[in-house]
Amino acid sequence: MMSRHHSGAYANGYPRAKTFEISPHRFQPRASTPATRRRRKLLIRLGIFATLAILFGLFVWPGSNTIVSIFSLGLVSANNDVVMDTVRYYDLSNVQGTARGWEREERILLCVPLRDAEPHLAMMFSHLHNFTYPHHLIDLAFLVSDSKDRTLEVLVDRLEALQADEDPKQPYGEISIIEKDFGQKVEQDVESRHGFAAQASRRKLMAQARNWLLSAALRPYHSWVYWRDVDVETAPFTILEDLMRHNKDVIVPNVWRPLPDWLGGEQPYDLNSWQESETALALADTLDEDAVIVEGYAEYATWRPHLAYLRDPYGDPDMEMEIDGVGGVSILAKAKVFRSGVHFPAFSFEKHAETEGFGKMAKRMQYSVVGLPHYTIWHLYEPSVDDIKHMEEMEQERKAKEQEEKQKTEKEKKIKEQFSDASSQWEKDKTEIQNLAKQEPKKEGKQDTKKEAKADAKKGSTSEDKKTTGEGAEDDSNTESKSKSKDDSDKVSEKPAKDQAKKVES
Repeated sequence: MMSRHHSGAYANGYPRAKTFEISPHRFQPRASTPATRRRRKLLIRLGIFATLAILFGLFVWPGSNTIVSIFSLGLVSANNDVVMDTVRYYDLSNVQGTARGWEREERILLCVPLRDAEPHLAMMFSHLHNFTYPHHLIDLAFLVSDSKDRTLEVLVDRLEALQADEDPKQPYGEISIIEKDFGQKVEQDVESRHGFAAQASRRKLMAQARNWLLSAALRPYHSWVYWRDVDVETAPFTILEDLMRHNKDVIVPNVWRPLPDWLGGEQPYDLNSWQESETALALADTLDEDAVIVEGYAEYATWRPHLAYLRDPYGDPDMEMEIDGVGGVSILAKAKVFRSGVHFPAFSFEKHAETEGFGKMAKRMQYSVVGLPHYTIWHLYEPSVDDIKHMEEMEQERKAKEQEEKQKTEKEKKIKEQFSDASSQWEKDKTEIQNLAKQEPKKEGKQDTKKEAKADAKKGSTSEDKKTTGEGAEDDSNTESKSKSKDDSDKVSEKPAKDQAKKVES
């Protein structure tokens, strides 16, 4: 049981000696602590109330947007949304790509790699003018690499003219021009670009160029990516809508090229769109890991079904064909394909590179890859070395034939001139002979009249000289006989001349 008294005091309650003390920590005033606490709480309440009042006034009071932005440090706007100038929000579920993207205002990124393309830019921009897909929904991206001509300068001039067009439907959206050289040493002539020896290295560098262009230009708001070669000569103006309508992840048309009549008129061009074959798979197993199979060369007999060779000019243009490799002339792909990691391999991927490797990679990731065998676009005809030689031979033959025709014409002309001179001379001679023949009867008539006059004169003289002597008569008779003999000789000499004139006329 505890003691009732303090341990330091006596039993009567008084403290023991030298034990009394008053300590501040033990005997504080009872009212001091509650008062301080009440003041502190009051100040906190007043501060909260003042803060709320200021914030309410900033949001409600007109013209306070500037003050809001200052006090909120850009995190709060007048419409109660949390924003920041350097932050952008994108919902990628809205850019998946649909079959009727032009109605949903889906944006397309049009990518065009360029190298020494100055001669083809005019043709390319004529296609850009004629696209029926809304131009403001198309963003253009050009990569100029390893060019020796004025590709960049001409490109800039044409883009400025296009964007300044008075037609409001002509200007395009965002335009990007990217310069990057890759050390491409293969020349741009047909023989070098399509030679077998240069294919593997050339396509690996082209794959790098495509990847650089795509990674620099692709934006979060793009739903589609369209790859287009600059040297496409003829294509439907509605090609974007036509390909998009199939709603495939990757889709390509058939690509042919026109030829001169002496070469057949037309020919399949893009052989990089194909279906895989067992022969090609077996061939791939025998090659090194860095090898790249290329189509259209005797060195790699793959026996694959090519999209180009299945074309029917009268076939259904919407007919689809599942393919494994794709050509790069004209590719429409959904942007999500590239965002998921599919690209143009600049290395040997399943023994393929660039666009063919892109098709194989897309198939590996379970994306749909199709081609349209009866929907055809036309690539520009570029004569090969053999074609050029043949055309030179044909030109020489044409010139030789023209020279031969010219010589033949000149010869005929000379002959005609010679015969025309002879005939004209003959006509002159004939006319003279006819004139001579007409003059002969007149001379005979004159001579006859003279003879008659002489005869009459003689008769008169004889009648007057009847009384003359016989000698005179004999002299007259002799004279008359002489004149008659002379006339007879003249007539005999005239007959051969008449006969000769008749022969000449005949």
